[in-house]
Amino acid sequence: MNTTVIHRHALEDLRRDIHRPEVAFLIGPRQAGKTTLMQIIQKELKDAGENTVFLSLDYDQDRVFFDSQQHLLKKIELETGKSGFVFIDEIGRLDNAGIFLKGLQDMGLPYKFIVSGSGSVDLRAGIRESMLGRKRIYEISPLNLLEFVNFKTDYQYSERLSDFFALEHARSEDILLDYMNFGGYPRVVLESLAREKNREMDEIYQGYIIRDIAYLLKVEKIESYSRLIRTLADQAGQIINYSELSSTLGISLPTVKNYCWYAEETYILQRISPFYRNLRSEITKAPTVYFHDPGLRNFALGIFGNLHRPDDLGFVFQNLVYLILREKIRFTGASIHFWRTTAKTEIDFIVDTGREVIPIEVKFQNMDKPSVPRAFDSFISRYSPSCCLVVNKKLQTTIRRHGTEVRFVTIWDLLLEDLPINT
Repeated sequence: MNTTVIHRHALEDLRRDIHRPEVAFLIGPRQAGKTTLMQIIQKELKDAGENTVFLSLDYDQDRVFFDSQQHLLKKIELETGKSGFVFIDEIGRLDNAGIFLKGLQDMGLPYKFIVSGSGSVDLRAGIRESMLGRKRIYEISPLNLLEFVNFKTDYQYSERLSDFFALEHARSEDILLDYMNFGGYPRVVLESLAREKNREMDEIYQGYIIRDIAYLLKVEKIESYSRLIRTLADQAGQIINYSELSSTLGISLPTVKNYCWYAEETYILQRISPFYRNLRSEITKAPTVYFHDPGLRNFALGIFGNLHRPDDLGFVFQNLVYLILREKIRFTGASIHFWRTTAKTEIDFIVDTGREVIPIEVKFQNMDKPSVPRAFDSFISRYSPSCCLVVNKKLQTTIRRHGTEVRFVTIWDLLLEDLPINT
């Protein structure tokens, strides 16, 4: 296995905020790199002469210290003295973790707590409610495309990626297809052989089902839950019909909705709602879904590392555009939707800032000349956006349509440039 360190953007956020008083709570899917980031931060603090202690509830020898807050504090003081940095990994194994952490934080102790857990922790332990105003959340996801590209190019072009993409077309295409096939889970990325990548993803997926869904969230119908994930993977980017899912899977409608919520809260997928202003002519309720990692989506469908069909490639490319947009609007207050009329005119994404909107259509094509999607005409006539985007594999140009700027951009343009809206 490759042991090269992968540079994560979240590491800079943690370094910047390490002296803030709130509990630093690293949350995200299993195997996304939370423990590794904590270990890197701990080493840096120790090298700087700071007192630290690292405890994991995965280990029996550490778990015994969590039977009470006072017992834990004695252990912390033994290891760090009167002040220091306390790292707690896998807090989800502790019952009532939210209340436990809240009590520690409310004591005003001279310790900075850095804690990790999966999405199921928040659901099971009530951390979101218990720690309101006492925590700062750092969402640790699988590698995004930018992190993946930098790793795959050995960080040689991290400050010159636009030049790299402009010159290295074939290599850029290979990297893109690699990410679309295998995704960004660090353990998968670090493996060079396809069979080893498959083995790692199988362990990640089974670990998620067994530990998060069965053990922590107490879901009993594991096979039904797995089938739901596979079905949603096959419908990524399409409108979801809950009643149809209930009938297909043979589980009740409330259970389907509950399982979808679990999948969302455990960072497997994200539901996005329709954009609408006209209740009569636009879809208003049914969501679409996208996966947080294309590799896991492919694994659930049995096509991990084997994207060949144009439809599969197109769906994953669209999913990837969603992930890039999601990164770009984080902390801006903007939201992502899709648009569809009752006449079935549709646009893949609508980024809504509250003051303006930008429609985005995705084409997994090497476009040679601008061809404006017909849905843009309808949307422009209704909402007069200042700009529309067509994300494709090759074409870079701008035209005007009914007074609106229509930009044709590549996936790399979208990755590196700001969205053309004021947030």
